[in-house]
Amino acid sequence: MSNLTSLTLKVALDGLADKSFSSVELTQAHVEAVEAARALNAFVLETPDKALEMAKAADERRARGEAGALEGAPLGVKDLFCTEGVRSTACSNILKPFVPTYESTVTANLWRDGAVMLGKLNMDEFAMGSSNETSAFGPVVNPWRRQGANAPLTPGGSSGGSAAAVAAELCLGATATDTGGSIRQPAAFTGTVGIKPTYGRCSRWGVVAFASSLDQAGPIARTVEDAAILLKSMAGHDPKDSTSLDVETPDFPSFVGKSVKGLRIGVPREYRVDGMPAEIEALWEKGIAWLKDAGCEVVEVSLPHTKYALPAYYIVAPAEASSNLARYDGMRYGLRVDGANLTETYENTRAEGFGTEVKRRILIGTYVLSAGYYDAYYLKALKVRRRIADDFEQAFGKVDALLTPTAPSAAFGLGENADDPIAMYLNDIFTVTVNLAGLPGMSLPAGVDANGLPLGLQLIGRALDEGTLFSLGGALEKAADFKGRPQRWW
Repeated sequence: MSNLTSLTLKVALDGLADKSFSSVELTQAHVEAVEAARALNAFVLETPDKALEMAKAADERRARGEAGALEGAPLGVKDLFCTEGVRSTACSNILKPFVPTYESTVTANLWRDGAVMLGKLNMDEFAMGSSNETSAFGPVVNPWRRQGANAPLTPGGSSGGSAAAVAAELCLGATATDTGGSIRQPAAFTGTVGIKPTYGRCSRWGVVAFASSLDQAGPIARTVEDAAILLKSMAGHDPKDSTSLDVETPDFPSFVGKSVKGLRIGVPREYRVDGMPAEIEALWEKGIAWLKDAGCEVVEVSLPHTKYALPAYYIVAPAEASSNLARYDGMRYGLRVDGANLTETYENTRAEGFGTEVKRRILIGTYVLSAGYYDAYYLKALKVRRRIADDFEQAFGKVDALLTPTAPSAAFGLGENADDPIAMYLNDIFTVTVNLAGLPGMSLPAGVDANGLPLGLQLIGRALDEGTLFSLGGALEKAADFKGRPQRWW
């Protein structure tokens, strides 16, 4: 039964429907795979008993003819999502003792549709990072390795655990979040598919906040169709989240396989950055050729404010983080380190509870919001954000979607950029614009570099037009025919 873990979500659901195997058998195979892959450090909490209990209940519902859309499918949950009765820490020491008494809306939607929880997945602390090295539980190791080398590589971040678990066949799919590229960059580094939907498409209720105007939940999966199936269940209006969009959730899987003939695809000239590896450039050209072969018209477009996106993002996101993370003071929940007085208790708790990168971003955020700097930095960044959104709006007056690389390189070694925050932040160069404008963006694997590591292409769509991305993603997936899988070393 070990080959059960290599199935796609769609094939697994079909197998469950025609009774080729039970959810208990499928879940048991994944539980064993998770236990055997602890060297990856993808899971920070395994819940095998809960998983098998949920699988048994799923089999019973299916036998009664009450199967949901994800009935019996074992999934992993990023540790940013609160799960009732199951420790949820955002991979921070400050939340290590926290066990929520409520369920996030996104995970509640998945359980409503019959999915099974295998456990909580590793991530950068409070989703702040591009390499999964800021986690209080230690870094995740990418299941991929360079040809002929054993050096451990990053799976990307902040959803490194989600991407690694899907790539290593430890779960059929995983929840993830994207604030500046945290779904798409890990997907590109691990040869998986990740989609950040339109801001407001998925509820943020019960998801530990990093930057509230940028955070958005989405899935990481092995195929475009699997991502569509997961997003259909995750999405939906939620009155508990004031930013949740009151719109109908389309049947996303129905868009996969649709003809893309006649669609106009934009290629932003500003994304051709200096020093971009020739392999990334070549892959981009291949993607353009594949879409032309599928009947698309490809045109060059301009997004003139792109060069300001990264600095604007690294002002807006830390500013919101400093505000959101003020609630972690040792008074109400999570870690508490006593001091001689109230102020000292706050200081001790936050000093011990937060990691270096989180402290760095809180300090940056507090600085740009302080008197005398608010206008010079934060207000200016908000104006730039508006211009970036306007750039996209003008581009989408001429085209139906945009095609770009996902990341400026393949996966790099653990520790390679750890001492250089700027080098780390540059990983988000192609992804942050999408968050600043609140648009949907998808990464899918389209080739490998000279070392045999996966490379991703990114599709960017109009607000609420994930359907077109799934159609284009399906066409690219078919043309790229990416069959790469990491060689099992763990």
